[in-house]
Amino acid sequence: MLIPAQKRRSEADPSSTPARGGRRWDWPVLLVCAVSSLGVGLSSPPDTSQQAWGICAAAGYLVAALVALKSAKPWARIPAVISVIGAAVMPLLYLTVISKEQMEVGVVERGADLLLSSGTPYNATPHIVADFNPYLPGMSLFGIPHMLFGDTPLGSARLWFLLGFLAAAICAVRVLAKGSKSGSLGLNENVGGGMSGGLGLLWLIACPLVALPIAIGGVDPPVIGLMCLAFAFAHRGDVGRAGLALGAAAALKWTAWPAIPVLVMMFWVTRGKRAAVKCALGSIGIAVLSAIPVALVDGWAFYQNLVLYPLGLGSAASSAQSPLLGSLIVSLVPNGEAVTVVLIALSALGVGISLLVRAPRTTVAAANRLALGLSLAIVLSPATRIGYLIYPVVFLVWPRFAAGLASWREGDDPEATASADAPQSVAGPDAALAPNR
Repeated sequence: MLIPAQKRRSEADPSSTPARGGRRWDWPVLLVCAVSSLGVGLSSPPDTSQQAWGICAAAGYLVAALVALKSAKPWARIPAVISVIGAAVMPLLYLTVISKEQMEVGVVERGADLLLSSGTPYNATPHIVADFNPYLPGMSLFGIPHMLFGDTPLGSARLWFLLGFLAAAICAVRVLAKGSKSGSLGLNENVGGGMSGGLGLLWLIACPLVALPIAIGGVDPPVIGLMCLAFAFAHRGDVGRAGLALGAAAALKWTAWPAIPVLVMMFWVTRGKRAAVKCALGSIGIAVLSAIPVALVDGWAFYQNLVLYPLGLGSAASSAQSPLLGSLIVSLVPNGEAVTVVLIALSALGVGISLLVRAPRTTVAAANRLALGLSLAIVLSPATRIGYLIYPVVFLVWPRFAAGLASWREGDDPEATASADAPQSVAGPDAALAPNR
């Protein structure tokens, strides 16, 4: 039985009660996931990890959709578990048994070997796609277990990508749920009018854009996990830890770097100059300190692998190709590579100006701005994959879930919640949560 405060919350928030005759989005979304996954499986080249994932995930999402259709509550526990098993666990186990993985796994493992033997994870004379390593030096840490355990499941970088993601995501949930009645990793379907941390994490993993790289060995999940952790700390107003978590992500891959100015400007307008500088020093400091020694060992190799190749300007064309605007410009417009570089620079300048003119005041607003910037970069890049949309999609969803989860940390009194959501002064303890004006 709901206590009176919970009852008032349920009446104020229709999404907190089971939909009765209202519109349900869970089973239609799962059905779309099933169709999309099947499309990936059927359109992928034969005998590839993407083909195996698509067929297996489509079956999982279809079963989850049927179960969700019969469930009394939207976004319930059982459909989430079925989706994770079908889209992530089963494909991961199958592809591990048959030793099939994304090319990135081998790139990271070779980078670790080169890093320990020569001081740089980058090939000085790359000729083919497999010779290039477009990831920042920190990513090579995931390849070290391969040097210890060899060609075994325990030594595969794919396993450590997954563990890195789970560790960061679980920490993010614990940070957000600290002090809440739901606990940190419960799977309750209705907690204080919202979803529990553990159940939200299951639905995040069930997202096809997340489940696919987890299963086939993509490098993006640990980067996403650390960025989510940074936003969780930012939502709590913990400037120092937010900067450190973001710096760890920025030491892995360039895609984390756009989040640095976004969070720095958010802290500037909500907590002042000192907090902004603290976040900037933590995030940029870790990333730069991890890159400088490698760049000093072989600057040209660093430049070839980390700048030219990702922009599609290397001696070999990147394997990341999708029919997005950047690829079309390169193929149809004279000097298309230069055009895309200029367009990316202009879009980055535009987002940067927007941060100066109207800086975000909440983590949700900051994530919206980050999603916009990343979307523009992905669409305009000459070497990109549709799978990179994992970044804007996660950052449109995660901060909203995080805000809902954290808002109940003080209890279920709606008046207390309303007070917590009210505008705060710059020096207030929850200034980072102040609404965007």
